[in-house]
Amino acid sequence: MRTLSPELAARLGRETASLCRCWALIRRDGAVLGFTDHDRDVAFAGRVHAARTGLDAAEATSELGFAVGGGEVAGALTSAGITEDDLAAGLYDDASVETWLVDWAEPEHRLLLDVAHLGEIRRADGAFVAELRGLMHRLDEERGRLYGAACSADLGDARCRVDLSAPALRHEGAVASTDGALEITAPALAGYAPGLFTGGRLRWTAGLNAGTAVEVRAHRGGSLSLWQRAARPIGPGDTFQVTAGCDKSLSTCRDRFANATNFRGFPHMPGTDFLLRGAG
Repeated sequence: MRTLSPELAARLGRETASLCRCWALIRRDGAVLGFTDHDRDVAFAGRVHAARTGLDAAEATSELGFAVGGGEVAGALTSAGITEDDLAAGLYDDASVETWLVDWAEPEHRLLLDVAHLGEIRRADGAFVAELRGLMHRLDEERGRLYGAACSADLGDARCRVDLSAPALRHEGAVASTDGALEITAPALAGYAPGLFTGGRLRWTAGLNAGTAVEVRAHRGGSLSLWQRAARPIGPGDTFQVTAGCDKSLSTCRDRFANATNFRGFPHMPGTDFLLRGAG
């Protein structure tokens, strides 16, 4: 149950109200964008909510208990707001969205209606529709340690302890040739162990995609295949940094990284074949 201030309650009770909706879109990198469905910009909390560049509310649902509520917002892809390249680069993945009911005549009178996160984003014909997921969706996420045969740590993190800054496990180079989206070649990559960078992480350091990162699907000789298309065209001469990958098996941890002591899986735990096997 929400508590309204007497001033806002009085405005809601008027026959003609000067109310609008405002959205604050907060990306994981800290960038904040403000939008409103009013025909003029609305400013409050040190943020300008721009008109004609942002979001329109679609259907919204609210659920009882632990069910996940949500809704959708739609908008145009514009250079002044959200661009298709930024969406493709993942800059808005899991961004937080605050929805406000605001008196545009006196924005100090406002009410926070909801806080949600962006889910699936669909793009077509210069527009987008974004799914909003309520806070309860966090309860569907895996938390804590999972018991399984594979390692639960990420290569190079505090539990794994492999030093990815070691020269043998990272490479900085430039693209020699590319298909512009998913495949790149760099002859120096052939000097590393076969498949070393499969499952690793590539970060662009120069070029149109500078600052973005993507996982490596396969490392074969002097070439890399990427899991996700680059948001902007890759060109010869673009520079990158790539670090080793791991398939999270005990054999790879032991033989490639000499790190079996820190293996965070349970390779000898019985699997489903043990459970289904009859008594012998």
